[in-house]
Amino acid sequence: MPEKKRKWSQAVTRHSAALDLEREVFTRQDPSVIAASLKRSAERSTHRKTDPFRSAMSMLNFYINRTGKDLDDKQRKILEAAKDELRVAFGRPRKR
Repeated sequence: MPEKKRKWSQAVTRHSAALDLEREVFTRQDPSVIAASLKRSAERSTHRKTDPFRSAMSMLNFYINRTGKDLDDKQRKILEAAKDELRVAFGRPRKR
């Protein structure tokens, strides 16, 4: 039986040098909890190459994009809402 192939994006999410993510952060059901976790991770990181907001938003977008069709509609809406919560958490305006 062939070995199950792992996706490179899974490894990036788990072992990112930019951010140390809390376990299963992207499966949470509350956008503000996801945003707060990403903010904490980005602010604590000493490996990021840009400001904390951009690092956190990049990781969120990366996860949404790489999960693609495997992400159910409910969780996709939660993660999209987390983007707005992340903007608010960093004192930036919500997107219209």
